[in-house]
Amino acid sequence: MCRNIKTLYNFEPPVTDDELHAAALQFVRKVSGFNKPSKANEAAFQAAVDAIVEVERTLLNSLETNAPPKNREEEAALARARNAQRFAR
Repeated sequence: MCRNIKTLYNFEPPVTDDELHAAALQFVRKVSGFNKPSKANEAAFQAAVDAIVEVERTLLNSLETNAPPKNREEEAALARARNAQRFAR
């Protein structure tokens, strides 16, 4: 779907409300085709974002893993290295 969608599960420290909201907002923007909805669609747009945040929270709280939590800084450094290699061509 989008290259910049980030994994939110199994990180230390855990995902924040801001990260959940940003992911939901990105998803609703992609699905709706609106970067910013009109006044007529603003309530529906925000309701969709709020509903997706709750679904994300439910999903992340119900997942189980035996893998150790990933370090956010290490994962970000790996992503930067991948991007540098990808765009260096």
